[in-house]
Amino acid sequence: MDHHAYRHALAEQLEGAELPFAPAEFAARLARVHAAMRDAGLEALLLTDPADIFYLTGYHTFEVSVHTALVVTADRRVLQVPSIETGPAVVTAAVDEILGYRWEGIDEVIAPLAETLSPFRSIGLDLFGAGLRFGVIRELQARLGAERFRDDGGALLDAVRLVKTPAELDCLRESARITAAGLAAAEAIIAPGVTDNEVAAEGARAMLAAGGEFMSLQPIVTSGRRISIIHVNHKRTVIEAGDPVFLEFGSAFQRYTAPMMRTVVAGHASREMQAVRDLCRALFETLAAEMRPGRTFDDAARAAEAVLAPHADRLFFSGVFGYAVGAQFPPSWVEGTGYIARGQPREFAADMVFHLPLCLRLPGQWGIGLSDTVRVTPNGGEPLTDNDWRLAEVAEVAD
Repeated sequence: MDHHAYRHALAEQLEGAELPFAPAEFAARLARVHAAMRDAGLEALLLTDPADIFYLTGYHTFEVSVHTALVVTADRRVLQVPSIETGPAVVTAAVDEILGYRWEGIDEVIAPLAETLSPFRSIGLDLFGAGLRFGVIRELQARLGAERFRDDGGALLDAVRLVKTPAELDCLRESARITAAGLAAAEAIIAPGVTDNEVAAEGARAMLAAGGEFMSLQPIVTSGRRISIIHVNHKRTVIEAGDPVFLEFGSAFQRYTAPMMRTVVAGHASREMQAVRDLCRALFETLAAEMRPGRTFDDAARAAEAVLAPHADRLFFSGVFGYAVGAQFPPSWVEGTGYIARGQPREFAADMVFHLPLCLRLPGQWGIGLSDTVRVTPNGGEPLTDNDWRLAEVAEVAD
């Protein structure tokens, strides 16, 4: 049985069996995208980012390294997948047509995709999105003409995805619940002599046991001096007495992730550690107050920068005070549709959702990170996660 026969046989029994939302949810999303396409003068979108494809069809798989594409027009959604992804395409996606190609036959991609796109004179691309392969675009442009392709497809879809629907908010709340369970389990085993791997393993176990799916980004656990190095992870390091231990977890529920950071001290927190915790909280409160319709991402970032300014020469901060989260796939839970940072002119709108990754690092010594995932409301930012913002301390064990 080849992949074409497999697709039809599977569809007879399981077509749409794992669609993550009701058809009405996808119809509403598609209507918003169609309206934006009409306003932009686009006849078609060619999407290759797994999260964009999921957003408009429900299609999801853990294998996101292969070429997959979605063509969206005024009346059709055509999904192109390799043979090994035939099953997920049948059971998880709501589309009008599935185009299959042999996994090992990448040369089979171009002809059917070009035929699908050939009637359209204005085709939107996301030139900065995941999955867009130079070889595919080069061949399509050679066959159809480069003038047909425009680079505004990504911005169009980003603007739609930034504002979450009620169904999306429900998924983010459920992710927040599962994330909290993982953090609580990990925190409970932190003690001198335990390794960062053991802490990460316990957190991952708890999130999976609580109903989480395969994660877009694995649990992050570092301790002591390693916290001061941005974006390293657990590496068989033994936690020492007095070490702060940094945790950043994000479970996936229907591919939606609401991340949260905590820091636990394996002993007693120093006065300086508590002061940095207080600074993280002040930054959070400043950002939450700014996260309301009518204010810009730049406004919020500048307000937070003013709070950080007296400490900016001593503490390292990434420069991004928040990034949009929603549906995502490995290797990251960052949605990529919006950033709270200097120079970002977009205005907040109700039901945008951001993770505020407030980790401050004292180079070569340690770092303190605490965060919530926050929904924009008319009154400011409202946490979806339930961080208590304590710098938790592990009681010393008597000899």
